[in-house]
Amino acid sequence: MNNEIFLLSVSAATVGFIHTLFGPDHYVPFIVMSKARNWSLWKTSLLTVLCGLGHVGSSIVLGIIGIAMGIGVSKLTSVEGIRGNLAAWAFILFGFGYFIWGIWKAYKNRPHKHIHSHGELIHGHEHHHAEATHIIDHHNHNHKKKKPNITPWILFTIFVLGPCEPLIPLFIYPAAQHNTSGVLIVSLVFSLVTVITMLAMVLLLSAGLKAMPFGKLERYTHAIAGATIFLSGCAIVFLGL
Repeated sequence: MNNEIFLLSVSAATVGFIHTLFGPDHYVPFIVMSKARNWSLWKTSLLTVLCGLGHVGSSIVLGIIGIAMGIGVSKLTSVEGIRGNLAAWAFILFGFGYFIWGIWKAYKNRPHKHIHSHGELIHGHEHHHAEATHIIDHHNHNHKKKKPNITPWILFTIFVLGPCEPLIPLFIYPAAQHNTSGVLIVSLVFSLVTVITMLAMVLLLSAGLKAMPFGKLERYTHAIAGATIFLSGCAIVFLGL
């Protein structure tokens, strides 16, 4: 590895870390969805890594195609910009839709009381609709097949659609002027730092969020997750984060 490729690799690591750290859309969706859907640590980590690889991998593939076909950096940057806008709007639409679904689910699972009278003794107990449904299904031995969860696939698709904007103009083309191995080294360094930073932020903040007592707000976790993703998408579109 020559000095120029080494310096490019150091720059790639630095920019990859900062780009991910100050881009909440890289980790916030996994944190709130993990809480809302009660994902295990393993499932949350796996989905984060896969989405991170899809995120950087799509830009690497586009950059390599651009190098092979002699496409200018400005044109590829324009394509990345279009992809970025599409991904941001996909976050907005997904977040808003999930928020509405979360509100409906919270309403459906609202607590209610039943009053029982035993002679002169009157008492009441409170439970949620979901609990009642579970009890009825259990006594009726109604074992329905669990619906497939498409949420991870939606997140993966959005992250593949979303570009790593700094990668092509700052690293792939400069590295290509030296040799193919330089392209691979710089891309690998950027990818590793990006995915590791995503995973570290997700695990750190997820642990804190799951430890927080939500109390009566627990049934609103889906709605909160949707609203958070919606606001993340708005921050990308309107604030340029």
